[in-house]
Amino acid sequence: MVKPLNFIGAALLSTFAATSLQAQDASTVITSVNGTDITLGHVIASHARLPQQYRDLPPEVLFQGIIDQLTQQELLAQSLKDTPARVTTTLQNERRSLLAGEVIDALSSDAVAEDALKAAYEAQYADADLGKEYNAAHILVETQDEATALVEQLSDGADFAELAKEKSTGPSGPNGGDLGWFGTGAMVAPFEEAVVALSVGEVSQPVETQFGWHVILLKQDRIASAPSLDEVRADLSQRLQREAVDSYVANLLEGADITAADLSAIDPSIISNYELLSE
Repeated sequence: MVKPLNFIGAALLSTFAATSLQAQDASTVITSVNGTDITLGHVIASHARLPQQYRDLPPEVLFQGIIDQLTQQELLAQSLKDTPARVTTTLQNERRSLLAGEVIDALSSDAVAEDALKAAYEAQYADADLGKEYNAAHILVETQDEATALVEQLSDGADFAELAKEKSTGPSGPNGGDLGWFGTGAMVAPFEEAVVALSVGEVSQPVETQFGWHVILLKQDRIASAPSLDEVRADLSQRLQREAVDSYVANLLEGADITAADLSAIDPSIISNYELLSE
């Protein structure tokens, strides 16, 4: 966890002379603490890990503040005589995580190149049977008798939208029962089955779902069209990145020499025994 910048420890720097320099690259030495260099790269890496509220501060404030913090941290670190086991273990985990993250970032970046995205899009949607979409309206009531009475009124020429506004208990009632366009899988099964069985302009018999009793009007239907690449770009990117990483890891596992210990004698609850890190 990144600690907030400490701007109150400037007194610790009183014995160090400030050096004026023109930074050229990440290896440029900003200050040296008892022979240990702190570089511009260290400052930039520290800035990258700051909470957003600190990164929003003016650069002229942050720059010196980060240098001060790194200098103080280096002094404190040098004052530690023996490195605790928990620190060594945590550093090993951090190193492992950072290196693995570099590989994942590279794989993910390559996986979502525009050509790869377009190829994945074509493969998924070019010849896909996307089924139908339906534009329907419904009137929702509590009992079958109420629904049956509505069907009779509609058969006698009553206006569906007006009945929905008057009788429907559902949230679409004030809008004439209109549900807009939806595809298969969007509605509960009994409702969807009734819609699929209707012809355009036809009104259903009463349909029961967990919400009550419905009278449904199928207003329109159409063959579903494929979404644009931009509409599915995020989902495709996530899938391609996941597949690229999974495939790479699978290949590494296949070629790795991994010897797992016998875990049968280890209680899994030990993962929260932090005292072991102090031994």
